Amino acid sequence: MQININADKTIDRHAGLDEHVQTVVSNALHRFGEQITRVEVHLSDNLVQKSADGDNRCLMEARVTGYQPIAVSDHAATLHQAIGGSADKLKRAIDSALGRLHDKDKRHANGAVAAEADAEDTE
Repeated sequence: MQININADKTIDRHAGLDEHVQTVVSNALHRFGEQITRVEVHLSDNLVQKSADGDNRCLMEARVTGYQPIAVSDHAATLHQAIGGSADKLKRAIDSALGRLHDKDKRHANGAVAAEADAEDTE
């Protein structure tokens, strides 16, 4: 899984921050293994746009094999909180999306089995 980190001009990007993002994202998404090809992380500090839930924003977009990109974002008082919140949301969103995909495949497979059984019964 490739993790790309992008920050706007308001974020002081350094090796420690990049390492933190890599660790948090990897830990949150490790169970999805090879299903995720890439995660884009966008960090910003919305000093101009004061919001009730915090100035720091982290947007994450995951590229999942066989599925549309999944994007989530989180606002928090600190950048580390926003990163953690986004990682948790992304994990839940991917789990939900892959669960739906798995259920769809399962229903399709069960439908094919049922159709074959019906065909055998009519012979």
